[in-house]
Amino acid sequence: MSMELIAQGQDKTSYRDGNRRIKVFGERYKKSDILNEALNQARVEETGLRIPKLLEVGMTDGKWHIVTEYIEGETLESRMAAHPEQINSYMEQFVLLQKEIQSKRSPLLTNLKDKMNRKIAQSGLDATTRYDLHTRLNAMHDHIKVCHGDYQPSNVIVDQDGRLFVIDWSHATQGNGSADAARTYLTFRLRGKDDLAELYLKMFCDIHDVARQYVSQWMPIVAASQLVKGNPEEREFLLQWVDVMEFQ
Repeated sequence: MSMELIAQGQDKTSYRDGNRRIKVFGERYKKSDILNEALNQARVEETGLRIPKLLEVGMTDGKWHIVTEYIEGETLESRMAAHPEQINSYMEQFVLLQKEIQSKRSPLLTNLKDKMNRKIAQSGLDATTRYDLHTRLNAMHDHIKVCHGDYQPSNVIVDQDGRLFVIDWSHATQGNGSADAARTYLTFRLRGKDDLAELYLKMFCDIHDVARQYVSQWMPIVAASQLVKGNPEEREFLLQWVDVMEFQ
C-alpha cells in the first residue's frame, strides 16, 4: 500500500497509511527517547483522554517508527486562522480541553519539576542565574496533573464530527498545570501571536481560577528550559523572559 507524506521535519517524517499514522525518526533520535514517547502515549491513553491510540513501535530499514491511529480532520490552529471571527469560541474550547487534560492523573509519567531542573542545568545560563531558577522552581507548589508539555492549537485535531483529539505526547509530564500554561503562552509569543497569547492567558486564568501572577512565576523557568533546544532565533527572546522577573 502506498503511503502519503503528511509532515516532514529535520529529524522525523510522518506518513499516512490508511487509518494509521506512521512517524519515522532520524538517526539523531536516541532509542530511549523514542521508546519514552511511545510509553507516554500509552500512559496518557490509559487516562481515557481522547488521543490517537498507540498501535505499534518498531524498526524499518534501520529507522525506528511509532504507529498511531490517524485522525481525519484539521488542526485547531488552521480553524483559528480560517475563522478569526470565532477566535474566542475556539480559544475557549482549547482552554477547556487543557482543563480536562489536567484533571487526569498518570502516576508513572515523568515528574515535571525533575525534568525542568535537568533542563535548567543544561541551559547554558551562568551559575548565578541557574541557582535562582532552581530555587524558584523548587519553591513552586507540587501538583500531579497530567501536563502535555507542548500544548498548542497545532497539536489539537478537530475531526469530522467536531471532536477534539490531542496529539504529540512526547513531552508529557505530571506536575503543576500553570507551568504548562506558561509554556503555551510563551509558544504563542515566540510565534509573534501576542494577541492570542494574551487571550489564552486571560481565559486560562479565568477558567482555572488561577492568578495571572502565579502563571507568570513559571515563565522564566519555562523559558530557560526552552533554551536547551538550542534554537538560535529563539535565544534572544527567551533570555529576555529568563530575566523578565525579579527573582525572590
